[in-house]
Amino acid sequence: MRAEEGNMIELTNEQAQALQHEADQLPRVRDPRTQQVFVLVRQDVYEQTQRWAATFNRAGWDDPALDIYEEERNKP
Repeated sequence: MRAEEGNMIELTNEQAQALQHEADQLPRVRDPRTQQVFVLVRQDVYEQTQRWAATFNRAGWDDPALDIYEEERNKP
């Protein structure tokens, strides 16, 4: 078992069938205790999205040398 599988919940057969019927939409689940709604995303899609989002940090958004632009932008 991989580390990220430690919090994995196994779907029932009924739930797995419901996922197949909703192939054109991202499936949503509701926590009956809190009424919070969660969107289920396949792991490969999640990992691809994580890699895409990480490119923004590598693109220099967090580069301290760019702080001068923010300082200039905020001048009255």
